[in-house]
Amino acid sequence: MKLDSTPVSISDLSQTQNQLEIQDTDDYLIEPVVKDSSKKQESALVVFGTTFITIFLAEIGDKTQLSTLLMSAESHQPWVVFIGSGAALITTSLLGVLLGGWIATKLSPKTVEKSAGVMLLLISVMLFWDVFMG
Repeated sequence: MKLDSTPVSISDLSQTQNQLEIQDTDDYLIEPVVKDSSKKQESALVVFGTTFITIFLAEIGDKTQLSTLLMSAESHQPWVVFIGSGAALITTSLLGVLLGGWIATKLSPKTVEKSAGVMLLLISVMLFWDVFMG
């Protein structure tokens, strides 16, 4: 504060505060969504790597892998089982990708994220209910 400036009165403070409040409420107005062109899109290699690692870790030791192991041991034809299970996993992944692409055109990402969260929560509650009450 400069020594030669005039003292600030209470009315000046309230006007400044009102202006700040008006500016603050302007921040909450709905504005059109504009894609940020400076935001770099993830490369295909990064998306592939993330998807591969996520699915690979999720599938280790699950019932699909155990079923494949048992079928391979029983049939004594591991390559036929490999091709059959690979084709089945590719087909289910294709269905997931196609359905996900269609849903992305109909719903916002936030809605899809919240819906997936609610579904996983319901599945978790049903599993806990079955374990503790069943």
